[in-house]
Amino acid sequence: MVLYNLAFYFFSLITLASASVVVFSKNIVHSAFALLFTFFGVAGLYVLMMADFLAITQILIYIGGIMVLILFGVMLTNRTIDVQIRTGSIQTFPAMLIVAALAGTLVGIFWSTDWKISPTAIGFEKTAPEIGKMLLTNYLLPFEIASIVLLVALIGAAMIARREKKA
Repeated sequence: MVLYNLAFYFFSLITLASASVVVFSKNIVHSAFALLFTFFGVAGLYVLMMADFLAITQILIYIGGIMVLILFGVMLTNRTIDVQIRTGSIQTFPAMLIVAALAGTLVGIFWSTDWKISPTAIGFEKTAPEIGKMLLTNYLLPFEIASIVLLVALIGAAMIARREKKA
């Protein structure tokens, strides 16, 4: 149990620290790389919650796919290495009020909810095979349509990126 708690605090610290870098960094490249570690920390938290399918999906889709696309987008855009992100101070106070109200609401919900704790947890051998069976039987058509739409979007993005400027 002590090892589980240490792992939880480790992944929570990674997630919160890197998310803070994403939000507060003025360099867009640093923010993009910090987002990578945020996704990794969330995947670790999914593993601790025994949500194996979500953890693998987080690693494959977000870290392996989305992060690569974000980094390529940042690196391929002209003059992004020296871009300094500036935020206006006009939005700071309203944003702080909204965040404080949301945080108060979440803490209130947390303390007023009667949390149910299951004595037995579902093991790793249960969730992924069941989701795989459902994706390849009941939800095969939507799964294939989503994959075709993503393939078309990827081809379109590659065509836009390779388009030569006509002078």
